[in-house]
Amino acid sequence: MNDYLLDTHVAIWYFTGDTLLSPTANQIICDGVNRVYMSIISAWELAIKISIGKLRFPGNAAGLIQAVQKDEITILPIKSTHLTALETLPMLHRDPFDRLLIATALDEQMTLITADENITQYDVPLIW
Repeated sequence: MNDYLLDTHVAIWYFTGDTLLSPTANQIICDGVNRVYMSIISAWELAIKISIGKLRFPGNAAGLIQAVQKDEITILPIKSTHLTALETLPMLHRDPFDRLLIATALDEQMTLITADENITQYDVPLIW
């Protein structure tokens, strides 16, 4: 059994049925053997991007949280240890949401599911 953390775009693509989601990512998320998590960071990011007109999601951020809970994906809160891990990350990528997701994955010893090439600069387990 493996632990996986969804990047924000992966969660959005999964729940909207977007063809941009890789077959590997889809299989991992759908496989009941894996433990799949979405950080509350992703709902926060979605809420901000919706408010500035950069993204849309059915039901907004609350809709994402409901979809995650319905699909039995665990919502992970932000922990103080994630912030400690964030403080030690090199500044290779400036996106604060991505950086906190990377720190979370490292601290929780999870594999991050992402298509974001910028994240490959970090020594974090990734899959796409």
